[in-house]
Amino acid sequence: MKARSHAHRARWLNRTVVGVGLTSLLSDLSHETATTLLPTFLGTLGAAAAWLGLIEGVSDGLSSVAKMASGYYTDRLRRRKPIAVAGYIVTALGTAAMGFASSPWHVLVARAAAWLGRGVRTPVRKALLAGSVTQEAYGRAFGFERMMDTAGAIVGPLCAFFLLQLLNHRYALLFALTLIPGLLAAGTMAFVVKEEARVAVAHVSFGASLRALPARFRQFLLAVLVFGAGDFAHSLLILLAMQKLAPSLGIAKAASLAAALYVLHNAVYAGTSMLAGSLADRMEKKYLLAAGYATGALMALAVVLLPLNLATLAGVFAVGGVYLGMEETLEDSFCAELVARAQHGVAFGTLATVNGVGDFVSSIVLGLLWTSLGTATAFGYSALLFVAGALMVLLIATPRKAD
Repeated sequence: MKARSHAHRARWLNRTVVGVGLTSLLSDLSHETATTLLPTFLGTLGAAAAWLGLIEGVSDGLSSVAKMASGYYTDRLRRRKPIAVAGYIVTALGTAAMGFASSPWHVLVARAAAWLGRGVRTPVRKALLAGSVTQEAYGRAFGFERMMDTAGAIVGPLCAFFLLQLLNHRYALLFALTLIPGLLAAGTMAFVVKEEARVAVAHVSFGASLRALPARFRQFLLAVLVFGAGDFAHSLLILLAMQKLAPSLGIAKAASLAAALYVLHNAVYAGTSMLAGSLADRMEKKYLLAAGYATGALMALAVVLLPLNLATLAGVFAVGGVYLGMEETLEDSFCAELVARAQHGVAFGTLATVNGVGDFVSSIVLGLLWTSLGTATAFGYSALLFVAGALMVLLIATPRKAD
């Protein structure tokens, strides 16, 4: 029995799965440290808040375009891994370069370059991960990668906080230090991840490549888009916590507690990712994904219906971590299951782009609703789209085994 259990683990927890997980952890540690430093660094440059929005918007837009192009292009290569390694190197260099900026537009250029590299590598990393395991292990492989990635997202802000104090706000050195985990991420992708042999896809046009994706996958993308149009950035939960706690606790204590709640959120997210992946290999993925979307609706409704104090906010942040862990793990593993391995690059690129469009829509709409009509309307809008997305996932036909 013990030998059988070990063999079962070995089938999915292989060198490539571990290598991709380590790569995600190190890279997220690098750029999450930099992201935490960015707002205060821009303040030292005399930049208005609008600059931060412009930098994030341009960077995310470039990243979305790069994901689509990279996914399409890499299906036509016999070896995908060099593209991923190059993407990690560009991200590491662009992230570190922000510390040498003397004006906000320098930060914009460096951040955009970093996120361009991030967009290039994302569908390639996911295709390499899916190609390293059998279809029966997609859930665990993607759950492990999401867990490792989120561990980096927890450690990164903590590193930024301590390094700020230790190095007395010397930003050039602080950003330069992000090169260490950033380049280590490129190294683990290059030397630990093993790329499985594959036959390159014959050249076809981009449009023909998209049309060749299965009808079930297009149904899935539509559900992802509807859900994504309500799926706000979870940094808004930090703002919500600060607004609700500040009147009774003061701004400083509210800010500290909001940050602590976000650490709780990310810890739950990491644990849920692995659990959701394990369950996904034992159950039909569409039901779990629909449950994840519905859990998001419960979180949004809690914001609308409950009195928001520290205890209920802790619940909101925790449930937010649960649905995010389910959503991201199951979207990736369901995507891998719905299409043939030869189409994984373009499928993951398309999924990432659709998610980017949804994020863009939700950020604008939720922000406008929050500002003009209040949090109840904003989160009620999210709950409605979350439920719609869950119902659309349930309508997707059960897939046959991918090749």
